Amino acid sequence: MDVRSKNHVRVSGLAGGPVVVLAHGFGCDQNMWRLVVPELERHFTVVLFDHVGAGNSDLSAWSRERYSTLNGYIDDLLELCRELALGPVVFVGHSVSAMMGALAAVREPEAFAGLVLLAPSPCFIDDPDTGYRGGFSAEDIDELLESLDANYLGWSGAMAPVIMGNPERPELGEELTSSFCRTDPEIARVFARVTFLSDNRADLANVTVPTLVAQCSSDAIAPPEVGAFVHAQIAGSQLVTLNATGHCPQLAAPEETAAAIVAFAGASR
Repeated sequence: MDVRSKNHVRVSGLAGGPVVVLAHGFGCDQNMWRLVVPELERHFTVVLFDHVGAGNSDLSAWSRERYSTLNGYIDDLLELCRELALGPVVFVGHSVSAMMGALAAVREPEAFAGLVLLAPSPCFIDDPDTGYRGGFSAEDIDELLESLDANYLGWSGAMAPVIMGNPERPELGEELTSSFCRTDPEIARVFARVTFLSDNRADLANVTVPTLVAQCSSDAIAPPEVGAFVHAQIAGSQLVTLNATGHCPQLAAPEETAAAIVAFAGASR
């Protein structure tokens, strides 16, 4: 199947410019990047796509077997880079997609000029034995997944505003709720387990491409300690703490988010 149709790939911006690939997180699609794209298009060739199972991707390409781990998504990402043949790209991954990008760069570092890990988390679950703080106890995650299984639409309405943060701007939480609710519940259940149960802490030390870790100043899903951990594990990485709050700075603070991407991606040429 052609990757452009499978992943609803769209290419825009500066023809012949450095390439920036934007990857969305759980329950979202490429529309979540719309507020940062105009600024990025001034400097780069911009590639948008939907993970299989999200947005306008080809849902017939989704299978539980392929997408029950991050590997299926990593395979898709590397296939996209090869088929578009745009040369080494700067990959911007939000939330769970940050780890997809990191793992893809470990597997094929030559495909990447750099990584921007936006609100990343290699493991959402606290590990008291090592002192790692992921933001959730194992019991928290079990309850979260049980609630999602029991009533996905109800879970979406309750969790999306928490993930988004910015309670003084309820329209942001409403947008994320709507995005969650457009996702097929079966696909969402599988992707949620991939997102919240994966532990890629040990893989970070193998990342060798230039990396920017961009965390938010306050984030209920990926607290600042997580960004600091990712930065410490990836040799030579840069860490920036955005003034933005919540887990989706590309919506809550698009100008600041775009500026961080432009500054890093331009320097990675």
